[in-house]
Amino acid sequence: MIHFSEFTLSNGLKVIHHRDESTPLVVMNILYKVGARNEDPGKTGFAHLFEHLMFGGSVNIPEYDTPLQQASGENNAFTNNDITNYYLTLPAQNIETGFWLESDRMLSLAFSSESLEIQRSVVIEEFKQRYLNQPYGDVWLKLRPLAYKVHPYRWPTIGKEIKHIENATLNDVKAFFKNHYCPNNAIMCVAGNITLERVKELSEKWFGPIPAQPIEIIELPAEPPQQKERRETVSAKVPADAIYMAFHCPGRRDPRYYAADLLTDILSRGRSSRLLNSLVKEQKLFSEIGAYITGDADPGLIVIEGKVNQGVSPEKAEMGVRAELTKLMTELVSVGELNKVKTKAESTIVFGEMGILNKGMALCYATFLGNTNLVNEELAFYQNVSSTDIKKAAVDFLSESNCSTLHYLTERA
Repeated sequence: MIHFSEFTLSNGLKVIHHRDESTPLVVMNILYKVGARNEDPGKTGFAHLFEHLMFGGSVNIPEYDTPLQQASGENNAFTNNDITNYYLTLPAQNIETGFWLESDRMLSLAFSSESLEIQRSVVIEEFKQRYLNQPYGDVWLKLRPLAYKVHPYRWPTIGKEIKHIENATLNDVKAFFKNHYCPNNAIMCVAGNITLERVKELSEKWFGPIPAQPIEIIELPAEPPQQKERRETVSAKVPADAIYMAFHCPGRRDPRYYAADLLTDILSRGRSSRLLNSLVKEQKLFSEIGAYITGDADPGLIVIEGKVNQGVSPEKAEMGVRAELTKLMTELVSVGELNKVKTKAESTIVFGEMGILNKGMALCYATFLGNTNLVNEELAFYQNVSSTDIKKAAVDFLSESNCSTLHYLTERA
């Protein structure tokens, strides 16, 4: 059980407090409700670009990292399709440094052509290294637009293509900041050895004066149900043929999400999982294979991906996967097998709540989803999933008509 308190400043900033006297540290986690899905389809990659720009200095603080390090602090950030998340850890007695730093860059970044060019170069280099110049790196550049046709999940966080970042202007960047980086579009959690009274005092002092901004709310298009299987085959200089299968499934706010999540665990979590036992160990169709759920806020994907063994055709390997999925659709999972994955899910949740940084992130994300107490309720949702729920999830989500399949083949002479 994570105990927490919540309050909202007059400018709309939501603040969560969690007290933990067992640590000498305090974590400050700030979640901005902006991810790749909030981008203009013709100007993608901006949310990720901003993750970098936010460390480039603000109006009153030329360098973000130096004063934080002088106060014995650490920090980092990440972006995904739904959110951008910044976090720092400081000794409790130095936490006001964190409030000072975070509030100043929320108030106004020091926009300059030089800063934009530096971070643009960093992001472009990351795009090339991680997505274009390594084996299978461009999978999500191909799989997302295959699976999604109207929802902005159809491009990855890095963006659709490099030219969107290359062409980003200073005015584009300023407009993106103004529309998304404001107190009424943020959630802050302060967790650790600090009182609620002190958090309220510092929040009002440092964030209270920052004005709320009008946010342009764009209703995102719902992805229509997929009625027909989609397929694509590509080839490149990769070491082995690979198969990627993406099935539409519920988002994090849907009660059916928990059955879908456990379904992927039954398929591939642990040494006794079905895909590993049947397709790797017994039939030797794959050298490795896994299944996971993307866990997006809006309807996401169940993904099965595997490297095909040499001498095995991708078609035969895929047939092996389909056979395992058919079993889940036609036979009830045993209570023992289901309890095994429930226990693993429980351990992940419990161990994940041990550190204050993870608690801070979890509290902010649960608030983003609409219910802060979800951090305490999720375990029961997993425990309540039945074998019948698993079978229904398999029938509902793992059909061929709901699948987008990418065969990624080695280039052959």
